[in-house]
Amino acid sequence: MPKSAPEFAEIATALVDYFDGIYEGDSSKLDRIFHADGRLNSVTDGDMVAMTKAEYLDLVGGRASPASTGANRHDRIVAIDIAGPGAATAKVECAVPPKYFTDLLTLIKVDGEWRIINKTFHYMVHE
Repeated sequence: MPKSAPEFAEIATALVDYFDGIYEGDSSKLDRIFHADGRLNSVTDGDMVAMTKAEYLDLVGGRASPASTGANRHDRIVAIDIAGPGAATAKVECAVPPKYFTDLLTLIKVDGEWRIINKTFHYMVHE
């Protein structure tokens, strides 16, 4: 699908809530972008991490946000791959210092809105 497809712009716009939610520690923005059945998974340092959307929102709400600590933003969209009008993936980068994340997001379009149904992530710690 050509990068000029409307899905690219729609997904990039939807990801603003994702990036802002992480940087600002705003669970309501993350709640909007994640599907109700959203899941998060990772294996970092050999330990499997699996969370529901609700568990993730609690985690974000309980930690100091990068904005509150004066940290610089490090978010960017690396790639968007459109499978069809209702399914896509996005590879993005963001940070909650000292952790710097690469996120692989699976998105679906439900009721005309793009939502993250799965987030698989990896992070590296930089002091």
